[in-house]
Amino acid sequence: MAPRDPVRPAARRAVRRGTGGAFWLRRVPLFVLLIIVSVAAMGVPMSHAAALRDWETARTFLHAGILIGLLSAFVGLATARTRSQSDARDQLITLVATFTALPALLALPFHQLVGGPFLASYVEMVSSLTTTGVSLWLPHELSPSLHLWRATVGWMGGLFVWIAAVAILAPMNLGGFEVIATAEQERTSRGRWSNSGAPRQTVSGLVLPGRVEDSMDRLLRIAARLLPIYVVLTGVLWMGLTIAGETPLIALCHAMATLSTSGISPVGGVQWGTGGRVAEMVLFVFFIFAITRFSFALEDARARARHMFHDPEARMGLLCVLVLPTLLFLRHFFGAGGADSETDLVNALRAFWGGAFTVLSFLTTTGFESTDWVAVRNWSGLQTPGLILMGLALVGGGVATTAGGVKLLRVYALYKHGVREMERLVHPSSVGGAGRQGRGIRREGALVAWVFFMLFALSLAAVGLALAATGIGFEQALILAVTALATCGPLTVAASDTPILLGSLPPATQVIMALAMVLGRLETLALLALLNPGFWRR
Repeated sequence: MAPRDPVRPAARRAVRRGTGGAFWLRRVPLFVLLIIVSVAAMGVPMSHAAALRDWETARTFLHAGILIGLLSAFVGLATARTRSQSDARDQLITLVATFTALPALLALPFHQLVGGPFLASYVEMVSSLTTTGVSLWLPHELSPSLHLWRATVGWMGGLFVWIAAVAILAPMNLGGFEVIATAEQERTSRGRWSNSGAPRQTVSGLVLPGRVEDSMDRLLRIAARLLPIYVVLTGVLWMGLTIAGETPLIALCHAMATLSTSGISPVGGVQWGTGGRVAEMVLFVFFIFAITRFSFALEDARARARHMFHDPEARMGLLCVLVLPTLLFLRHFFGAGGADSETDLVNALRAFWGGAFTVLSFLTTTGFESTDWVAVRNWSGLQTPGLILMGLALVGGGVATTAGGVKLLRVYALYKHGVREMERLVHPSSVGGAGRQGRGIRREGALVAWVFFMLFALSLAAVGLALAATGIGFEQALILAVTALATCGPLTVAASDTPILLGSLPPATQVIMALAMVLGRLETLALLALLNPGFWRR
């Protein structure tokens, strides 16, 4: 028999005292807990429909909530005392189940109201929960309460991804954390200690207490810390958009879509809203939370500002926002001289602002177009710059954020490695600087970033081939593959001459898109971890 660990029982008693009355949540499986949260979220569209006197919609969400709530209660009681043999394995399996099985429950009230095949409603909920945001219905075909439900599901999906990135993927060095795992282990081993003498853990800027705890304790504690931030930011953005002139429902949906990077809109995008450029300026400020994790991770405000200035993700995002709109702006003078556009100062400023907002929006995989995006295309002479938008969505946002894509940190690691290799061509005996963390990112970080990039490219090719096999054209297959793997739904409208309507495509295409959206949200490395034989050993 293995010796009993004397530290773990004491640590669990400390966690139990810290969680207080919410300790019972530890005994409920994570998937059941997510179902309970989903049932509570059904009260949002139900209340909205009741306020509009849409009694059929309100009654549908009420009945669905009662039915699913009873089911989750029975399952929770049956599995409350089940102990896991492998916390990491079970939590990773729960991530997969959340994005594949939970949408079937979330689609029940949606399907009851819109009708049609259940597959369409299921794919719609997968799209919302994975924060992809591509819809199978046109905006005018859904009621306001259903739009609110889509935005709420996307908002919950973004929150779950944010929490799971820190609580589940970070300890397993997945989700982008593998790039800086070696550097942070070296920094931790040099003496970051807690008051109790136990080493403190650092998860990419988020300092965790130095105590032993299982995965459910860690998830609940991190959720208790991040949930108020997420709710407050959403509320502040909602108020800002309402003050800018948006109607309350559209402002709320756009606020939730921005914080979750789902891009879900009841009117088809910010450009069709009533807030105009003032609303875009408010959204522009909040896009920063999808670019870098240091905007919320550090406790000290002074340290936060210092790290934000030196954060490679923030600097790369700023570089993209400055360089790409500038190139589009200058193209008017060098490559679009014959374009039908005026050259006055007002149109020039509109073109630059429209480019900056749209570039940052697609870089965060939110996918909102600016009201002045048409002016950008006319000014630059690029009528359909779909490749630029797809490239931005593929690059993606920051690690431990709600954004999808390859992630800026991986791109930064590959860039630093390339620069260092070119330096060695000129000076073979030179020694690279930037400290231990910088060297770790250039070496081991660049290696795992390259592995992920190759896996992402193979996934993109496989999904594209699978979509083309269903009978759609090459261009549509490519756009849909990038849309799913980068979790940026608005690409189906912005990256093509004619919008791609997912609801009009064959059922086989919709199934492949659903699977690809889950793959893009969880990333290939996380799914490959489940195929590792050592991962299943007790």
